[in-house]
Amino acid sequence: MKVEKKRKHTFLVCKKCNKKIKLKKEKVTISESIRNQKKEIVIMGKDEGIAELPKTKIMCPKCGNSEAYWWMQQTRAADEPPTIFYRCTKCGYSWRYYG
Repeated sequence: MKVEKKRKHTFLVCKKCNKKIKLKKEKVTISESIRNQKKEIVIMGKDEGIAELPKTKIMCPKCGNSEAYWWMQQTRAADEPPTIFYRCTKCGYSWRYYG
């Protein structure tokens, strides 16, 4: 809700639907609450859509294989670089790189 003043009258106006409620001479306190929703990082299942992913030359930290599938995902704020996920073509180990 936001406060809108027109001439001698004060209104509370809904930001979503624009509905106006005329205020009388009562005192109103406005506060804003923002709820933090937990964001989930979704990592694909072991064999889920792997064949369609691109491959790159990078060493697997678990088995030492030199090839992995990769994909990018925006896991943090929009002004930060995306996270690059890798999955080893040999052992299936997944890891991430924060750009």
